[in-house]
Amino acid sequence: MNSKNNQNEINVGVDTGKTQLDIYIRPLDIYFTVSNDEKGINKAIKEIKKHKPTRIVIEATGRLEQAFIIACANEKLPFVIANPVRIKKFAGSVGQLAKTDKLDAKLIAYYSEALKPDLSTLKPETLRKMSDLLSRRCQLMEMRTMEKNRLQILPKSLENTIKPMLTVINNQLQKIDNKMAKLIEQCDEYQLKNDIIQSVPGVGNVVAFSLLSNMPELGYITNKEAAALVGVAPINRESGAFKGKRMIRGGRHQIRTAMFMSMMSAMQCNPVFKATYQRLVAAGKPKKIAIIACVRKMVVILNSMVRDGVYWDPKMN
Repeated sequence: MNSKNNQNEINVGVDTGKTQLDIYIRPLDIYFTVSNDEKGINKAIKEIKKHKPTRIVIEATGRLEQAFIIACANEKLPFVIANPVRIKKFAGSVGQLAKTDKLDAKLIAYYSEALKPDLSTLKPETLRKMSDLLSRRCQLMEMRTMEKNRLQILPKSLENTIKPMLTVINNQLQKIDNKMAKLIEQCDEYQLKNDIIQSVPGVGNVVAFSLLSNMPELGYITNKEAAALVGVAPINRESGAFKGKRMIRGGRHQIRTAMFMSMMSAMQCNPVFKATYQRLVAAGKPKKIAIIACVRKMVVILNSMVRDGVYWDPKMN
């Protein structure tokens, strides 16, 4: 790894923490720490720019690195969002067992130099637009639900005041979906994730868009953490002699709602989820509990697929 080509390259490794960023510049042997906020990130970018980096690699967490990524993109610095699983495998291949913030930053810089991962094409404006479009989509969905409820309870004589509203809302939803699809096409990383997610029978645009915008952690966390983030991991309720039912709680309700609705379709066309649902109902589980269990299975499968970069294969489930 000491070729002239590598010596001429400046590789920066960034270890992401909730409150700080640990940064190592290779082969200059420069190490420093900054706070993971606007002031600290600006300081880091200013220092890194001095050395004209070939590649800045930051370990993905899903959210903690986003401000730093946006700052790099704004300054037109070459950055890579690295999958922690690949970093961990690289650590094993080079025999690094010890773990400190400084060692992690050095390892990431070494990973950058040795493997030369492809630069990210993710743009900060794409992140913001995706988030804004999804928020607006959720608002429109809520409005449509309210109008549909009114259609059920109000006199038929008022239908002509409700149906035109539903038509307008549906048209706006279609326009937003088209805009989101175009944004995804413009970014290789979004496109790949979107293709992987939608390769699962029963998973469509709504779930894919929700996961891309509201759960960037997908593929970078454990399956248990993924289920908890969506809010479909059963939580124990025990205290002393009391043992309550395990129930789901919290999580990102927008994703959970989208996946719950998607599961209605998946159970019809996807043999894996259909079999899981039927088995649970046959075992005496209430239908809603069985559906939630299927959603949890879907979250775990999608997290594993995105993490490993593989498409749907019913045999692996």
